[in-house]
Amino acid sequence: MENMKQNINKTIFVLIIFVLFPLVSFAQFDLEEMNSGNIHQVSLPDIGISSPESVAIIRTDDESAVKTKTVKEWTIMTYVNAKNDLEKHGIKDINEMEKVGSTDKINIVVEIGRMNGQEDDTRIDGDWTGTRRLYIQKDNDTSKITSPIIQDLGKTNMGDWREVIKFVKWAKAKYPAKHYMLIIWGHGTGWLKENSVKNTGKSISTDDETSNSINTSQLADILASVGKIDIYASDACLMQMASVVYEIGNSVDYIIGSEEFEYGKGYNYDEFLANLKAEPSMTPLRFSKEVVSSYVSSLSFNTQSVIDTKYIRNLPGFINDFVDAVMKADLKKEVKAARDAAQKYDNKDNKDMYDFVRLVVDSTDNAEVKNSGDLLMNFLKKNLIAYNERGALSAGSHGLAVYLPDSVFFRYTYGELKWPKDSAWDEFIEWQLE
Repeated sequence: MENMKQNINKTIFVLIIFVLFPLVSFAQFDLEEMNSGNIHQVSLPDIGISSPESVAIIRTDDESAVKTKTVKEWTIMTYVNAKNDLEKHGIKDINEMEKVGSTDKINIVVEIGRMNGQEDDTRIDGDWTGTRRLYIQKDNDTSKITSPIIQDLGKTNMGDWREVIKFVKWAKAKYPAKHYMLIIWGHGTGWLKENSVKNTGKSISTDDETSNSINTSQLADILASVGKIDIYASDACLMQMASVVYEIGNSVDYIIGSEEFEYGKGYNYDEFLANLKAEPSMTPLRFSKEVVSSYVSSLSFNTQSVIDTKYIRNLPGFINDFVDAVMKADLKKEVKAARDAAQKYDNKDNKDMYDFVRLVVDSTDNAEVKNSGDLLMNFLKKNLIAYNERGALSAGSHGLAVYLPDSVFFRYTYGELKWPKDSAWDEFIEWQLE
């Protein structure tokens, strides 16, 4: 009888090893099923073999097929458009990422595009061209990218918003995590490309080879199409504007960006990734603050802030109450003075919203203007802007810029955005220019 029990136990063990375990451990993760929501957390059977911390299981239409992939704490996805005069900085930033590298808790994934013949073209790192997807691994060579090339895509249009969607969906499918951060790296101009009517509405990721970039509404389309993103960051100039964050705020929890231009080197990737490596369980808000602090500390003119998007839909109401009160009181002279004195940026039509409102409020005794202005400033400081840092030369920066021109108003292109549609800000611009 004892021998029979032993034979039965051995048979059960063999079935577990050769039937159950391969199904759980070696199948591949399926993005479409992930998007359908059929993901469940499971523990592997205790058969004396170590198992990953967390495994996502997806059942397809064929119930016999079970697909799995280890789920880490964070996947950081950076879309590096170096097909312009920022090429050398793109290579440098990836080398910064390699100082830390992916770990058993975090994935660091990059898509980088290069070209030849642009301004400041560089031959560093082999002078290769085209677009590559990399899984960032730690190394000590700061002059050469050594991380494995997971995919070589050939030449792509890095200024096409659909290419970002492909990258993010691929990265999320191959490297699933509890939390996701997307960084778009490259040139940025806020909602508007200054002094170029044909490019109004263009905002980020300029590709010199194709003369394309991603406009504000397309940026919103990206985030609406890729599923859960905890943090979106623009490692680019001038992107932290009301017209931009309001456009994209429905599809992401936190938005990181700069009111001012950024120096070419961009974020200090080695610093904030090292902090995440040391504490991979960071919340999205905590990690957002680490990104901001690591950047702003390096230069006196830097600005960077975190927008908490759960408050973004309340912004038009506060703005409308304020501008209605100002126009009703006919404070046009005071508004123009505040506009000209408020903290401005590399694009002079971009003004810090809080600083502008403060100057208007301080210039009048009108009770309605003061009350609505105070409520707006309080909302910005205590709710919408979750975190803000600025260098000494940007002392008037409070975390969110707004378009407030003193002459030419690109009213038709601007009017296509959600921000002027849902607020009275475009009418206010027209009024103060009269």
